[in-house]
Amino acid sequence: MRAYIFPGQGAQFVGMGKDLYETSAQAKDLFEKANEILGFRITDVMFNGTDEDLKQTNVTQPAIFLHSVILAKVLGDDFKPDMVAGHSLGEFSALVSAGALSFEDGLRLVAARANAMQKACELQPSTMAAILGLDDFTVEDICQRVSDVVVPANYNCPGQLVISGSIAGIDKACELLTAAGAKRALKLNVGGAFHSPLMEAARVELEAAIVATNFNEPICPIYQNIDAKPYTEVEAIKANLIAQLTGSVKWTQTVQKMLEDGGTDFIEVGPGNVLQGLVKKVDRSVSTSSASA
Repeated sequence: MRAYIFPGQGAQFVGMGKDLYETSAQAKDLFEKANEILGFRITDVMFNGTDEDLKQTNVTQPAIFLHSVILAKVLGDDFKPDMVAGHSLGEFSALVSAGALSFEDGLRLVAARANAMQKACELQPSTMAAILGLDDFTVEDICQRVSDVVVPANYNCPGQLVISGSIAGIDKACELLTAAGAKRALKLNVGGAFHSPLMEAARVELEAAIVATNFNEPICPIYQNIDAKPYTEVEAIKANLIAQLTGSVKWTQTVQKMLEDGGTDFIEVGPGNVLQGLVKKVDRSVSTSSASA
């Protein structure tokens, strides 16, 4: 069974999508439509900007979404998923590609999500850290013992868990996790504590936008971040998408569930190949590849 997977923030690079724009009339039309919807030429930043320009949350998220979704659309009849999933932001790309959201509504929601998250980041200084070489239970246990806000945010693969919280909370947790035997406890260069309670203001803002948006039943199950289970029912998909902002991304569990349900070929749709590497760390024998138009 074909499992199409869609990357999240961090997969971006300058020049992403330029080949699609230059070789496909359909892609060019969609990129130009995106420029109109967003009110600025995001294509200029994607194709010719700087790494710093592209790292701004309100640019990064729509840029990755556009690359993924437009690539899926250009694939046309070759895009035949039996199941889909997206890592964090990538969940929106997966939903549009699977027909649950229109291109326009998906882009508007991603832009609203990025702006809401940026505002939440500015409310309180916060950060994230990658913890390598410890089991999930140990990381979870130590996070619970820290008095400041710190929670597991991204279960990326076995032995790689990203934590999220206040700066003081992350600093203390990194100290304790290193003492507990973590190979690395690396603070990340991100704008704030994504997928933590510190995103509550963003969750409230995004909830209103999601509730007001029309969703359709997807053409195949989408395995959602919040609990790694497959969904096709619209109201459940909406609720899970809202909960995702303050909940953890259970990517390890998602891949395990997709494998359990018959996933054999994992095809990454979007910039980079980060998710292929994470899938391989869950199961080395599984087939992975990048989608190409």
